[in-house]
Amino acid sequence: MRPSSSSASRPPASETADTAPEARRSRSAAAQFATSDSLSAYWRFYWAVADAQLARWLPTERGRVLDLSGPDFRGAPRAVADGHDVVTLLPSAELRPRRQLTLVNGHAPAPRRRSPGSLQPVVGDTTFLSGFTSNAFDGVLADNRVLSRHLATEDSLNEIARVLRPGGRVLMCVDSVVLGMALLAEQDCWPELSFAPRADVLLVPWPDGSITRCFTAEQIGEVVTDVGLELDWVRPRTVLSASTVEMMLARDQHALGRLVEMELHAAESDDYVGVHLLASARKPGGPASPR
Repeated sequence: MRPSSSSASRPPASETADTAPEARRSRSAAAQFATSDSLSAYWRFYWAVADAQLARWLPTERGRVLDLSGPDFRGAPRAVADGHDVVTLLPSAELRPRRQLTLVNGHAPAPRRRSPGSLQPVVGDTTFLSGFTSNAFDGVLADNRVLSRHLATEDSLNEIARVLRPGGRVLMCVDSVVLGMALLAEQDCWPELSFAPRADVLLVPWPDGSITRCFTAEQIGEVVTDVGLELDWVRPRTVLSASTVEMMLARDQHALGRLVEMELHAAESDDYVGVHLLASARKPGGPASPR
């Protein structure tokens, strides 16, 4: 996850080496997930899990993929290395996708099933895909919470359904109601919090002033079905808590791979306790998607 924040969180200059661990342990849920501290142990783990989930989801046959996830998303290089031709939408021409990560910082190179594909950056609006013809893509990546930041998620999914070929799939990651309720509680929004579990649409303010839309697994299924797509599955992106991951990596810096494997198995359950939900859906008319 990379919420809109202009800089990574850093401890104040007065914080000593002795107090920093305690400060990290006392971070609230809002502080943990509303910053862009991408070099922390938890975020290295988070992106390693996201990378492994994407590798499992990508089609086995070479295809054309549209990436709506923004310049901070690390999935486009993974798809290219796996042999797919990727069109990635950017807010401006100055922003370029980051190069694929390696084992040095937590990501393994993509297994080469075929020669690498191509990467084409395009400046455009990720809500209305009017620059693309219908039935143009085999897959769409809507990761990095992009559909939660598009508050009219149905409109965005309608456009995704239009540009997908029959049998094409979309992979999406959204904020969960679990995260939304934690954010509301930590901002003392108690009336809103009492209404949250029954809300048809839950919009949650973030500490940085932005607003995102949070979902239950059932709500994801509803919006997917309403636009004519078929839901394959919904899973939590991560189940392990940030404090657990940081504690285990502090004890053993080589435990990242084991934690990722543990997470992949845990996320196959029906327990939607994660702060983000990952879902796969497909456009009718093609072969069924594998789990």
